[in-house]
Amino acid sequence: MDNVESIKKPTRSGHAKVLIIDDSDLSRRTVASILENEGFRVVGQAANAEQGMQQAYSTGANVFLIDVVMPDISGIEVANYIRENIKEPKIIMMSSLDIESVIIESISSGAIDFISKPFEERDLIRAVEKIDIELQKEHG
Repeated sequence: MDNVESIKKPTRSGHAKVLIIDDSDLSRRTVASILENEGFRVVGQAANAEQGMQQAYSTGANVFLIDVVMPDISGIEVANYIRENIKEPKIIMMSSLDIESVIIESISSGAIDFISKPFEERDLIRAVEKIDIELQKEHG
């Protein structure tokens, strides 16, 4: 028996439907890969704020991982838009700018967590796992 095939992915509730909004292709792919390898459902990836706001509706996402610094429209503005237009969104902001004012502004925009880039895989997994557990409790 091949040991690789016997390794099981963690079982997730499936309530978390993740949309990643980040202008960095590498960052989006990395986040998606980590989450999918951990058994989370990534329903979309957006390369800019406009795509992210459109996909917020079309994908049925309820968990949003949003980069703070993006061209044209900031991640903070995207978070505000999603919070005002999507029912009970769970928002996690990400940024390499881990200065206090950015973190405070992120939380003020409705984010329930903030992840500094570069991040540890376990920090990303824990943040989404916490939300997945919360959604499971809310929706049975």
